[in-house]
Amino acid sequence: MNHNASPSPPPRRARGILLLGLAVLGLAGAAFVLRRPLMMSAPMCMAGRWHGCFDTFNGVVLMTLVALPPAVLVAWALARRRRAAGAATAWRTSLAEVGMVHGTVPFLWLTMMPGAAPGIAPARVSLVPLRDLVTMGPLGIAGNLLVFAALGFFAPMRFAAAASVPRILALGAGCSVLVETAQYVLRLDRVSSVDDVLVNAAGAVLAGLASRRWWRTPSHTPAHTSAICSAA
Repeated sequence: MNHNASPSPPPRRARGILLLGLAVLGLAGAAFVLRRPLMMSAPMCMAGRWHGCFDTFNGVVLMTLVALPPAVLVAWALARRRRAAGAATAWRTSLAEVGMVHGTVPFLWLTMMPGAAPGIAPARVSLVPLRDLVTMGPLGIAGNLLVFAALGFFAPMRFAAAASVPRILALGAGCSVLVETAQYVLRLDRVSSVDDVLVNAAGAVLAGLASRRWWRTPSHTPAHTSAICSAA
């Protein structure tokens, strides 16, 4: 008997169930903490009113949570279809596609919300690195880290072309530059800041590192050269 043999790793399904359970607990905890501000927007959102729901932070967060079960259902349907076609990574691919969209679109919506005087206030640009970090505050920095976190987490799982830290950095920075440029061109009464680009890109990289064990590498799958920003 070999007493030095390491125990066999837990089954893949057990790890998946554990991760899913932790994700559900995390979402439930976040919903419990934010229950009061979210319920303030619930009447407007349930009535389908634009004002008070889709033009407020609380309303967008609430609708993102409401859309989570349908998003999971879409991922399940895509995975089932791929498995029927014989795909080896049906669940990973399907979850990555849905996760990129569901985790990125709400943050893009929030960043494109106009300020108090859209179209009237002059467009503002801040090109001095690290100057705006002080005014962001902890909540603002955390929010900027999350803007492209889902894209950084799921893109290398779906696209082998994005499966490296420099490419995730370029992806996050490039998409952030597009957002800041749109804010400036549309005159949304928001500051187009280089610090937003830096923090957005850092959030994408940190999220990408968290999903590194599930990346699709070119040695196992063909590289995809399509535009990844459009998938978000």
